Amino acid sequence: MSQRTLGTLTIGQAPRLDVVPIIDRHVPAEVRRVHRGVLDGLSSSAIAARYQPETGEPALVTRLQDGAVVELSRARMRDGVQRSLATLEAEGCDVILLLCTGTFDGLGCDKAWLVEPDHIIPAVVAGLIEHRQLGIIVPIAGQIESEAGKWRGLARPPVFATASPYSAPPEAVGEAGAALKARGAEAVLLDCIGFTERHRAALSGLALPVILSNAVVAKAVGELLGG
Repeated sequence: MSQRTLGTLTIGQAPRLDVVPIIDRHVPAEVRRVHRGVLDGLSSSAIAARYQPETGEPALVTRLQDGAVVELSRARMRDGVQRSLATLEAEGCDVILLLCTGTFDGLGCDKAWLVEPDHIIPAVVAGLIEHRQLGIIVPIAGQIESEAGKWRGLARPPVFATASPYSAPPEAVGEAGAALKARGAEAVLLDCIGFTERHRAALSGLALPVILSNAVVAKAVGELLGG
């Protein structure tokens, strides 16, 4: 059997050194990796010209290789993501994992198996939580409304708090989690690919289950690739 290839696509710049170790933990070592980003090779001025969100429109957030944090128009990023998926297919990827928990309409691949976190995480979390109260931490306040539709499958509306995995210290995540627990949350979801194990650790004092979005999708991809 020929070697299988996993492609990862971030809405920022690759490689995502914060996320790749989590993927590597769950995907077999013999699987070839190709890491790409929609913003690879673009200057900050080019990124702003192509993807800066208009006031009030749905936005996504990511960190660049130089450490800068940028907000991006979800609508315009969708076309950039689709173009990059085609590039990864042309590079021979069998499975492509989108490294973003935001929602995009109508993405597709001709042959590669596309894994979109917003198709996996809400269903998995709903099955785990059932009738309990879920608390969700998102990186920017605008996503509480713009990404709300993906949580319609929950038995109870979630409660939200905001803390950025990119620009805020882990202590801010801990404070957001404490606020959610005070509002009745019985489990916490870290709903951004940029949250890592250090952010989960910041919530350990809550004595609540903490679900890490990128770990959920990494485990799913590992299953697809024989992990």
